[in-house]
Amino acid sequence: MPTVTVVDHPLVQHKLTLMRRRETPTAEFRRLVREVAMLLGYEITRDLPLTRVTVETPLEETEACVLAGKKLCIVSILRAGNGLLEGMLDLLPSARVGHIGIYRDPRTLEAVEYYFKVPQDIAERPVVVVDPMLATANSAVAAIRRLKRAGATDLRFACLLAAPEGIAHFHREHPDCPIFTAAIDRCLNDHGYILPGLGDAGDRIYGTR
Repeated sequence: MPTVTVVDHPLVQHKLTLMRRRETPTAEFRRLVREVAMLLGYEITRDLPLTRVTVETPLEETEACVLAGKKLCIVSILRAGNGLLEGMLDLLPSARVGHIGIYRDPRTLEAVEYYFKVPQDIAERPVVVVDPMLATANSAVAAIRRLKRAGATDLRFACLLAAPEGIAHFHREHPDCPIFTAAIDRCLNDHGYILPGLGDAGDRIYGTR
């Protein structure tokens, strides 16, 4: 799967295992999500363009690199995406932020949009879409489709866990959008949850389970 990057850094895998544990409390789970999101962000932003500027160090003038072009935009799929958003902002505090409200109909598992707010110049920015789980991929597919309609072209998707079924669906619809994840799990169950997974990420982040 050339457009799926599994970030297998030891720290990411260790923190993911802690998140999987049933007994991990809400505060620790939330902190771990934030930390893993920041670590994923290093890999996601590896190819951001750079330009050279002249700076004055305490000793002499030199040329050094800074990010080029428009600042990246992070788009959170509400509500669980906000857990990853905070970690990404720790790494990229000047990033612009967008939100897409999408919920999964419990009967059909289809995505239903209820909110959309992104920067007006989204077409000019690299965009990272964040949501903890790529399960059926219905929400992710709908979010990327909506962003493309708004003009976004440089898109990446970041999640904690992905299921093979979700990856296949996502790539059928958006083969041009790479996925970054901490792990690819075994499969989905009959209710569309990832196995072995880590449960409902939103409930575990916000203590609503």
